[in-house]
Amino acid sequence: MKIIQNIKVPTGNILIVEGDKGKLEMLSLGDYGREKNVKADFLGLDRSIDKVEHSELLPLEDKWVITISTQYSCKSGCRFCDVPKVHCAHKNINATYEDLIEQVLTGIRLHPEVTTCKHLNLHFARMGEPTWNPNVLRFARVFKGMLPCFQIHPVVSTMMPKDNDWLRCFINEWMDIKNDWYEGNAGLQLSINSTNEREREYMFRGSALSLPKIAEIMRFQEPRGRKITLNFAVANYEIDPKVLLHYFDPKYYIIKLTPMHLTHTALQNNIKTEGDYTTLAPYKHYEESLKEAGYDVLVFIASKEEDLGRITCGNAILSGTMPETNYEIID
Repeated sequence: MKIIQNIKVPTGNILIVEGDKGKLEMLSLGDYGREKNVKADFLGLDRSIDKVEHSELLPLEDKWVITISTQYSCKSGCRFCDVPKVHCAHKNINATYEDLIEQVLTGIRLHPEVTTCKHLNLHFARMGEPTWNPNVLRFARVFKGMLPCFQIHPVVSTMMPKDNDWLRCFINEWMDIKNDWYEGNAGLQLSINSTNEREREYMFRGSALSLPKIAEIMRFQEPRGRKITLNFAVANYEIDPKVLLHYFDPKYYIIKLTPMHLTHTALQNNIKTEGDYTTLAPYKHYEESLKEAGYDVLVFIASKEEDLGRITCGNAILSGTMPETNYEIID
């Protein structure tokens, strides 16, 4: 796979690559380590976090994150995401099976000196809604054995789109892959963001299922190993534990609180995390109420360099943005 552009940012690389049907975007990233940017009492990470500053990354042999695109752009039009601004001949065209394989291998080839990895997080989360693309399922089954010295942890992030007759089948197959193929060590993350249906209708532009319909699809799913994640990008929207308890059993679901990332689209729509998103403060009262309701709660706090480096969810260099922190164009 040809690399068209390689942008080195403080935490790794943003790559524009030539796919079978046009340009795709992907990431190869290091990680600070959860001791620095995660609060999760159930994991023993119960200390307060004053502020997440950019610091030395873990060796890639310990933790490596590769994020790939599953589609060429996206048609959902969420009001906090820049990806729909990416111009291509036809939005929502699925990345091919070969596109998926080559994106990951292209990321791996950036660091030929790294021959083993204890934890390779593989996220289907740069451009596109992965549940539209059945190639994701084939890829996840095949790729597990392709890098025997790498412990691979694939994660599907989805906003559970409307009008997708394939969605229930995709979720069923992905849960089989998660529970059996990866023995529980794969992830499914549902982007929820609010428990208020009017707010969800606005932020997702009507393209996501309602909570009752999501719960109906997920009704018989019992995760092995890792629980299913309900993700909330905090932006002054409602997060009501009583609503969540009605639909999502804490036995099977974990709550993840993150910043609402500073994409151009989110800022244009005045959707943002109030206060200093690099500290624990904006998430604290949500965390406490959700823990009281019986949920395991993980608070992920981003550094300014991660957010302004355009490596967080909802960003896309192909949309016309560039990092707003130090970066270097690599030949």
